[in-house]
Amino acid sequence: MSQNRETLEAVPGGEFAGWRVIITGGSSGIGLATGRRFARRGANVVSLDLARPDDAEDLAWQHCDVAQDESVRVAVAHAVEGLGGLDVLVNNAGVGMQGSIDERPESAEGEWRRLFEVNVFGVMRVTRAALPALRDSAHASIVNVASFVALTGAPRRAAYGASKGAVFALTKALAADHLREGIRANSVSPGTVDTPWISRLLDATGDPLAERAAVVARQPHHRLVTPEEVAAAICYLAGPDAGSTTGADLVVDGGILGTRIPEPSPGAHS
Repeated sequence: MSQNRETLEAVPGGEFAGWRVIITGGSSGIGLATGRRFARRGANVVSLDLARPDDAEDLAWQHCDVAQDESVRVAVAHAVEGLGGLDVLVNNAGVGMQGSIDERPESAEGEWRRLFEVNVFGVMRVTRAALPALRDSAHASIVNVASFVALTGAPRRAAYGASKGAVFALTKALAADHLREGIRANSVSPGTVDTPWISRLLDATGDPLAERAAVVARQPHHRLVTPEEVAAAICYLAGPDAGSTTGADLVVDGGILGTRIPEPSPGAHS
């Protein structure tokens, strides 16, 4: 955490001073790190989530189930009213699923539908509800959280990869549809991030220490991505320095997609 120490301190007169931000899934992991980063740079932030953020007194919270349209419309309306408008929407809420398309055939279709209800339709619902407020902003921006698995094949990630591929494509469509309204839309594609969700997946394997070591070993930079690193990418895409960036995707994966680094041979010097 030491390399991210600057994210723990407020920045007086930060670049987001007075900006109004909604983050779905903002109560833990990437969403919580992003909300804190925005808040410490002057923004007013509301987390739309099923649960209240832990230990985040600088973030407001509104209950929201992105899989339910009524819940989304009520939550967004209340958040926009409380904020007095909206400048940035971060669609971060998501669920995961492991397996190939022929695993657990008795339950797979239901699991796929639930995954798409949250990961894809959730982005659509929240964005649709937020658009009227975003149109009134002088610097409106949407940032969607996709994944590196949308851009490459990953074992046992068929449903999750398909859903994040849809988010990747939807982001580009949003950028095209709303550019002339002054609304930018971009996405960030994280690699394996050290979040509570990843920890739960590792715990479920029966040997979490060995599984964590295996996950870390396949990272070219030999560690998991931190939530704060993804938050920094999201804030950049949403912020004034990216004013000419729309329809883009920023990969934060430690080099999985962008490099092909062979393992050092035995006895080789670093």
